[in-house]
Formats: sequence, C-alpha cells, structure tokens
Amino acid sequence: MKILHLKKNSEFQAVYKNGRSFANRYFIMYIYKNGLSENRLGISVSKKVGNSVIRHRVTRLVREVFRLKGHLFNSGLDIVVTARIGTVGIKYSDAEAAILHLGKLHHIVCHSERSEES
Repeated sequence: MKILHLKKNSEFQAVYKNGRSFANRYFIMYIYKNGLSENRLGISVSKKVGNSVIRHRVTRLVREVFRLKGHLFNSGLDIVVTARIGTVGIKYSDAEAAILHLGKLHHIVCHSERSEES
C-alpha cells in the first residue's frame, strides 16, 4: 500500500490545530479529516528522543507499521504520529501494538486483525 506523506509545516500545523489527539507510552497520534480518499501520514521525532540514528530508526518503524497495517485504518485522514522519549529501543511489535491501540482510541481502525486472519 502506497503511503502519502505530510511534508509541509503548514500541513502539520493544520493537523495539530484542528485535529484530535490521543497518546500512550510511546506515541501521540493526531487525526484530522483531509477530504481526500486516501490517508496522509506525518511522522515527528524530536531531538529529545535521541541522536539521528535513533530518530531515523523510530521513523522507519512507524512507516513500516503503516505500510503493513495501513489497510486497517479508515481513509480520508491526515495522521501525525509524534514519538515520545520512551520509543528509544522499541521493538517493531511494540510499535505496531501502540499505533493500533491509538487507532482504536480514535475509532479509526476499520476491522480487527482476527477477522482478517480467519
């Protein structure tokens, strides 16, 4: 599944200002309806999280979760995922669980994994 990305600061600011947010131990997820038929993903990892190697690894993990599990999310959304300091050394399975948990809190996950596997 191809992932569209938020790139401009103004796009991120619109999601922060107008969107809803939920957080857990690892991430903060902001959601805003974009009026398109596809989701757009923005990833924000602060320098507080770690050096560039760690920040880029967290970014790749989040991107991979959305590449593999993006079909579970409702479409037409701008999604900004902000990494928290606790993401240092996170495993893929923990990142996946945390992002899907936030999607369920936002009520934007279409269906569960179990129905997909059956």
